[in-house]
Amino acid sequence: MHPSPGYHHPPHKVCRLRRALYGLKQAPRAWFAKFSSVVAQQGLVSSSYDSALFLRTTDNDTILILLYVDDMIITGDDISGIRALQSFLSQNFEMKDLGTLSYFLGLEVTSSNDSYYLSQAKYVSDLLSRAGLTDSKTASNPLETNVKLLTTDGEPLSDATLYRQLVGSLIYLTITRPDIAYAVHLVSQFMSAPRSTHYAAVLHILRYVKGTMFYGIHFSSHSSLELRAYSDADWVGDPTDRRSTTRYCFLLGTSLISWCSKKQSVVARPSTEAEYRALADTTYELLWLRWLLSDMGVSHSISSPIYCDNRSVIQIAHNDVFHEHTNTYRD
Repeated sequence: MHPSPGYHHPPHKVCRLRRALYGLKQAPRAWFAKFSSVVAQQGLVSSSYDSALFLRTTDNDTILILLYVDDMIITGDDISGIRALQSFLSQNFEMKDLGTLSYFLGLEVTSSNDSYYLSQAKYVSDLLSRAGLTDSKTASNPLETNVKLLTTDGEPLSDATLYRQLVGSLIYLTITRPDIAYAVHLVSQFMSAPRSTHYAAVLHILRYVKGTMFYGIHFSSHSSLELRAYSDADWVGDPTDRRSTTRYCFLLGTSLISWCSKKQSVVARPSTEAEYRALADTTYELLWLRWLLSDMGVSHSISSPIYCDNRSVIQIAHNDVFHEHTNTYRD
């Protein structure tokens, strides 16, 4: 370990390393700085809208690297450039090439000539084993009809560890399962003091997941690149604090690429306020997606519609100039 610059030390001496950098708070920053400097030598730069995405775009080809700690996905349309990049990275880091993408951080990727399919079947199987529901019956929906979970219902759990583990795992499962996003959003609100009714709701979600283990997300290569959004909000839906829930989803052509179910930060007095707060959150996400897609070479010169309960608000986001047009529709 070489001494820090500016530190006076005897010549031909080095510092003794008492603790490895890996595992310290400084480790993520040091690793990201090292990786960024290495790939920059190959012309890849970090995206302004997702720092874990590195890209090199020219008029003829594109190379993308998606980094998660020390795991990465390399893709693009420049095959020779990707091979040269892999060789270069192998010279700077200890690497293992796992071949064509099929499994990444619990996500199973199945590809064909015209589509990709993402699922988490193995992850679900492990989750059900941890919960002890391998031989349990299944459920037809994530939540029972008109269920309302309160902080005072049921008996407090003597040990909340399993509840928190299961809910945390279900949150990760929503990466490919938007159908359980709202149900998981509800049970995640009781992590600090879960009760028996909350645990029963988690088990109900798991029984539904067991019966739909192979559900996932489908991305078609024949889909258009038109970006559109759907926004909605319930009004004072939480019986405890009377706050509303924002819900939105985004489609790129026919492919679902982003979704959210999140409680609003304040109590909306009229229902219109709840709708407009949801619309504002949807607009933030829309702008970020447009900028991110533009970074990846997918520009949108036309407007992107946001469909609400009874109207469509069309925002044009081009060169930071926004125009709004409202049309009325029926549900």
